[in-house]
Amino acid sequence: MTTFRRRVAEWRLPYLRQVVIGVPQWFPKAIIFDSPQEATMAFPHLQQPSFLLASLKADSINKPFAQRCQDLVKVIEDFPAKELHTIFPWLVESIFGSLDGILIGWNLRCLQGRMNPVEYNIAMEFLDPGGPMMKLVYKLQAEDYKFDFPVSYLPGPVKASIQERVLPDSPLYHNKVQFPPTGGLGLNLALNPFEYYIFFFALSLITQKPLPVSLHVRTSDCAYFILVDRYLSWFLPTEGSVPPPLSSSPGGTSPSPAPRTPAMPFASYGLHHTSLLKRHISHQTSVNADPASHEIWRSETLLQVFVEMWLHHYSLEMYQKMQSPHAKESFTPTEEHVLVVRLLLKHLHAFANSLKPEQASPSTHSHATSPLEEFKRAAVPRFVQQKLYLFLQHCFGHWPLDASFRAVLEMWLSYLQPWRYAPEKQAQSSDSQPRCVSEKWAPFVQENLLMYTKLFVGFLNRALRTDLVSPKNALMVFRVAKVFAQPNLAEMIQKGEQLFLEPELVIPHRQHRLFTAPTVTGSFLSPWPPAVTDASFKVKSHVYGLEGQDCKYTPMFGPEVRTLVLRLAQLITQAKQTAKSISDQCVESPAGHSFLSWLGFSPTDPNGLYPANDLDEMGQDSIRKTDEYLEKALEYLRQIFRLSEAQLAQLTFALGTTQDENGKKQLPDCIVGDDGLILTPLGRYQIINGLRRFEIEYQGDSELQPIRSYEIPSLVRALFRLSSTINHRFAGQMVALCSRDDFLGSFCRYHLTEPVLANRHLLSPVGRRQVANHARGPRLSLRFLGSYRTLLSLLLVFFVASLFCIGPLPCSLLLVLGYLLYAMAMTLLTERGKLHQL
Repeated sequence: MTTFRRRVAEWRLPYLRQVVIGVPQWFPKAIIFDSPQEATMAFPHLQQPSFLLASLKADSINKPFAQRCQDLVKVIEDFPAKELHTIFPWLVESIFGSLDGILIGWNLRCLQGRMNPVEYNIAMEFLDPGGPMMKLVYKLQAEDYKFDFPVSYLPGPVKASIQERVLPDSPLYHNKVQFPPTGGLGLNLALNPFEYYIFFFALSLITQKPLPVSLHVRTSDCAYFILVDRYLSWFLPTEGSVPPPLSSSPGGTSPSPAPRTPAMPFASYGLHHTSLLKRHISHQTSVNADPASHEIWRSETLLQVFVEMWLHHYSLEMYQKMQSPHAKESFTPTEEHVLVVRLLLKHLHAFANSLKPEQASPSTHSHATSPLEEFKRAAVPRFVQQKLYLFLQHCFGHWPLDASFRAVLEMWLSYLQPWRYAPEKQAQSSDSQPRCVSEKWAPFVQENLLMYTKLFVGFLNRALRTDLVSPKNALMVFRVAKVFAQPNLAEMIQKGEQLFLEPELVIPHRQHRLFTAPTVTGSFLSPWPPAVTDASFKVKSHVYGLEGQDCKYTPMFGPEVRTLVLRLAQLITQAKQTAKSISDQCVESPAGHSFLSWLGFSPTDPNGLYPANDLDEMGQDSIRKTDEYLEKALEYLRQIFRLSEAQLAQLTFALGTTQDENGKKQLPDCIVGDDGLILTPLGRYQIINGLRRFEIEYQGDSELQPIRSYEIPSLVRALFRLSSTINHRFAGQMVALCSRDDFLGSFCRYHLTEPVLANRHLLSPVGRRQVANHARGPRLSLRFLGSYRTLLSLLLVFFVASLFCIGPLPCSLLLVLGYLLYAMAMTLLTERGKLHQL
């Protein structure tokens, strides 16, 4: 029986390929059919949907990518929706990968045009919003097919709400939750083809494994990023209307849109809804949608899915729990994820700003306004604001303190500046001064007050814990200060805070409006309620809606934040001085090392054996940029918070920024105690962030230092034993020679004593008392011969000498003679220096 079934399957598969791909040579021409419909009529028992799926699965393994896509296009064109709906879930998964992240699909996140131009162009053409894949979606949409989507792969807050049998607030999930049958596993959503496709597309950014660090992929060049941009431009157009769905066949009619689900009015968003909104899933209602809303149902669905899948990973309750330092993160966004969200925000600002001036205000709303214009006005406050705020709060509090935070920072700054994406954007002035923010944006600033103030405080706390000497960190401080220093923006923020902090007057209807939940039955485009003209109430509703009724608001222009700004100004000043010190060291270091010292013939300073600071490798250009960024950031902060020059000068002096005698080195902030120097909290911060440091000096026996990485361990130990033997045997003679007052005594003292020992000082008073009287006699040190550098230098000299026909012995004599001349010159210079000191 098994053999018979295998033979039947082997016969059916080539037949099916005849319909999908072409006519096989062995098939009788008398029964070749012109269309799949004729084949179905002739052999109804052979033309089962499972055979089509099996054929496509086999082709996905055996055929190249280009051929597979061509076959898929033909299948979509020729087969009816009744047969295509069985391959749709498999096709979507094969493109975007599995929800568990095991299958990567077409790997759109790594597919780039410059690396794989052929595959890139084919994939983009196939997945284009006007391409074959979307044509398949509309073909199935016309037949009202539904596809199960597991709830377990939804974002955490949504999944928890549905599993608790509570309907989420978003209308995206209304009338879609399917209870499992008896004995079934898990809850599912019943999605129409368009929703199913967009769900998978959006979640592929989250569910797939992060890109390896070794794989240098520019996100903005990847197929996924560009597809997001195309879908946004197609379904959320800034000019014109949304293109109609593609017809399923040439000359055919467009598929009718799926019935829309009931939704809350646009204007109701922005208020924090209490438990009155927690409707049980069993209470899902089915109502007929407003026919006028059919124009934008795809646009609405696309935006809701993108926001839910990319931003709705933190609820207000979860965010409050995450404030604990011991809380475990449930979801960690990647840099790629943040860049895609920034693309969404930038397009939404352009989409909302494309409103006609007479339709931009709710007060001018009329029934003649198109659904698309209504959607433009309500898209950002209705769908994005709350979820984006919680998403940014999490990123500000949990993102690593490194340069990758720049992606989060730019996403935040893009949202704060909708005027950058307005069609009436002013031209940049010739003097490169930032343009003034128009008063027309005051309502946006007030209704997004926490985005400006609370997140600014969060950024201050991050900046106070980072190394501002790093150019990338300095650039981030500069970027934030520059944005907030735009003329008139600080005044609008301050006005918003005044509206929030003004005392409650006798307005009995306020609390009622704040806690009354809007209706969830009726059309998504329900008529707007009367416009609320009370600006203070709007601001309070925004703050309480995002933070809860018991929130404690810290004013951005209050004394607490001003203290943080002054601390940041102090650290900026310190970082500037540190950068200048590093710059000076970089300039002076080449002059202090002669060629002979590199060859290892000059006395080595044991304190110079420690590796240089990593900042020395930045180069002069990076240090110059750091100083420039910090200088401008300090000026912008002074403008925003109206700091006077006298205040900054006083802070600089109080911080101990006066330089020591050499004009460069500064010790960390500390106090003198009974047992020596004690670091203050400020001093600990300065050391942790590399702003200041103690000058570490080796105070022990230079011969007993740990063996360095540039030394040969066995050779260093052998040389130490040899020099110790010589020093022990000839100690008396070396003391006598060094005691002479003539040139020979000076020559011996130059080689057998440590001239730097007298210049050393201990920073600890306790240590000074213990070793103040300790002195070492003259001795011979051969440790420099155990260095790789010294040995390589000698080999190089012998090799060059051999090129001039100079043998090893004559070359050695010349080296000894040259060194004697050099040592005699250094002895004379040393003695002359001592005479000047006297």
